Amino acid sequence: MKHESDDVNEAVAGELRLMDPNVRASRSLARELLDPEFVEVGASGRRWTYEQMLAALPDMAGGFEEGPHYQPSDITGVVLAPGLVHLTYETMIDGRRARRSSLWRKRSDGTGWRMYYHQGTLVSPEAE
Repeated sequence: MKHESDDVNEAVAGELRLMDPNVRASRSLARELLDPEFVEVGASGRRWTYEQMLAALPDMAGGFEEGPHYQPSDITGVVLAPGLVHLTYETMIDGRRARRSSLWRKRSDGTGWRMYYHQGTLVSPEAE
């Protein structure tokens, strides 16, 4: 029997994989983790679609072994409905802090958990 915490753990594992420089640098690996209907509202305010993200991800922050990497903290998750998990957490990269929120859904086609929606919000020093 599968427990809700198993679903949250699978979503967290996917989230952490998407922060891995090797995954970010590989469109084929990233494609395995992003839902075909993926949308992101980035910390910059830009809206990203699935195809736009796959095209840009290898050149974005955190995509290089020798560069800065995402440092996640305080990851928590909750099952909103069967096959739908909401994660919240914070990241630091290159001195920039952001609060993040992701929705992960389990695909009915057997391809597993995929990130369906992501939003990042920069935290200004004044917000402390």
